[in-house]
Amino acid sequence: MTTIKLTAKRQATLPRKLCEELRLEPGDAIAVQKRIVDGKAVWCLEPVTEPDLSWMGRFRKNARGKRHDLESIRRSIRRARAKGDA
Repeated sequence: MTTIKLTAKRQATLPRKLCEELRLEPGDAIAVQKRIVDGKAVWCLEPVTEPDLSWMGRFRKNARGKRHDLESIRRSIRRARAKGDA
């Protein structure tokens, strides 16, 4: 078992082996969740993965010159449904 000591500022250094197993790099976020196992409270660490947002700009060219208020979006959906596109 490995122990981790907190500093006066409540900071901790994770052992290299743990970081390698969790595939953690400097700046990564870790989710900490309390669970009850065999009647005891244990804390689980899980790397927080960032969602892939690279696709978000893909539709930008289709949105240029169009209004994005809710009524305009609804009107666009109604037109598409009337044409049979949606």
